[in-house]
Amino acid sequence: MSYDDSCPVCRTAEIVCGKWTLLIIRDLAEGRSRFCELERSLKGISPRTLSLRLRALEEEGIVERQTFPEVPPRVEYALTEKGLALVPLIEDMRSYGRRWLGADGECTPASGEAELVVPAPPAAAAA
Repeated sequence: MSYDDSCPVCRTAEIVCGKWTLLIIRDLAEGRSRFCELERSLKGISPRTLSLRLRALEEEGIVERQTFPEVPPRVEYALTEKGLALVPLIEDMRSYGRRWLGADGECTPASGEAELVVPAPPAAAAA
């Protein structure tokens, strides 16, 4: 099967299927984070990989980077509106993992914040 530039699934997979990408989005769904906080919550990610993934997500308009003029400089990352639109996908993956894969653990960031709850879309009206 070939890649189809006009296929919405192909285009979305191209963005979110990189290793660590969905986990970065999951963690940023909890709110703004600094690089070191993301690095701590994503055990096993190298600083270089985290930097590359954040930069790629920035280029896609999914993550925004804010630099504060302090000494030492402080940088925070947050999801944009486009990034927040991916959160239901992550919540669906969490539900799937619990129901079908027996993954009952918590997958919240290291900060210990509560799990993000995203309201389900309204059910389609019966015809």
